[in-house]
Amino acid sequence: MEADHDQPKHPRDSSELEELRARVAVLEDRAPARHRPRARSFLAVLLVLVAAVLTPLSIVSSWAKNQIGDTDNYVAMMAPLASDPDVQAAVTDRVTGAVMQHLDVKALLSEVSPADRPVLDKALSTLNGPITTGISNFVHGTVERFVASDAFATIWTDLNRAAQSAAVKALSGSGGGAVKLTTDTVTIDLAPVIDQVKQRLVDRGLGIAAKIPEVHTDFTVLTSDSVGKAQRWFRALQIIGFWLPLVTLVLAAGGVLLAVRRRRALITAALVVAAGAAVLGLALWVGRAFYLDSLPSGVSQPAAGSVFDALVGQMRAVVRMVVTLGIVVALAAWLTGDGRAAGRVMAMWSGGIGAVRDAAGFTGGPAGRWVHRARRPLNWTVVVVATAVLVAWDRPTGLVTVWIALCALFVLAVVEFLDDDSSPHLAVPAG
Repeated sequence: MEADHDQPKHPRDSSELEELRARVAVLEDRAPARHRPRARSFLAVLLVLVAAVLTPLSIVSSWAKNQIGDTDNYVAMMAPLASDPDVQAAVTDRVTGAVMQHLDVKALLSEVSPADRPVLDKALSTLNGPITTGISNFVHGTVERFVASDAFATIWTDLNRAAQSAAVKALSGSGGGAVKLTTDTVTIDLAPVIDQVKQRLVDRGLGIAAKIPEVHTDFTVLTSDSVGKAQRWFRALQIIGFWLPLVTLVLAAGGVLLAVRRRRALITAALVVAAGAAVLGLALWVGRAFYLDSLPSGVSQPAAGSVFDALVGQMRAVVRMVVTLGIVVALAAWLTGDGRAAGRVMAMWSGGIGAVRDAAGFTGGPAGRWVHRARRPLNWTVVVVATAVLVAWDRPTGLVTVWIALCALFVLAVVEFLDDDSSPHLAVPAG
């Protein structure tokens, strides 16, 4: 029995034991790796979601810094309102009311001879209303013609240029200047307009208008309970206006690079960022309706709507741009993938254009072979150029976006048409 215990182990058993130990060691080394993709995926999803949440705030902060905080951009944003019919009508009514409050009708007619005074007083006692109405119509017509002139557009532009710093002070909590904030209302002083109107009234024969003192009257630019709340955030938005969009872009790119399936992550990131921008666009649309409904009775709703549209016009343009870019990037990533549906679409695209080329008898020659080798860089160049045009376009409308997309598709079709590797191309039927 002791001899049996002293017998050496068989070499085969030893080798099998070593092999088993090696396999266990390999499995132990690989065990944590199964958790890494799950952790990477979770972190990638988290980064993409944070980027989507920050997208609306990035657009708003960029608008606060570049549109409200920049003098030239602010003036360019407000200048078109000088020719807006609703704004002109509201300014005309406001200035006419201010002038009539300081225009004494009896003083206007006091220069008549003493002999005619009793007759005049008796006439005024019964005709004061019609006379006042006639003078009011005269003043209203004079103001209306002035507001429609180039002189008013110049005053309006100069007023907004001089008031830009005051507008920023108003939103940051300190008033003063031509633009001031009082009880959640941002107003513009129309005193320069009234001065010009007084001179025009004098030139038209209403000499008593020269005795009107300096009149300060306010034209409401924005009024809402949220204006006061915006004071606490406006400075912060200006500070992060440059960095927050970059941080949002870095987070989205980091989520894509960290993901295990990067193409799918790119599609998801593009779509959720576009969705975040679309939420802001929807909020602006709904907020406009609520804003107009909450206006006081003395504020012109059409003029207020025009001012609101001018203030958020650039923001809406950025929303449209981000939504469009998100959809384009997602579509491009999907079409360049190896999915079955994407493969069928691309096969139909290239096969259809190739069949047209073959039917026309076109041969690209050396140029066609070069296009074939450089097709991918050329296609991406078209996409990048179209994106740059969309970004550089000032306030791109939906029609402009569609035209840019159609032009990009046309150029891509031309590249595909010139792509000739000297082999026949047949259209691939759907399915």
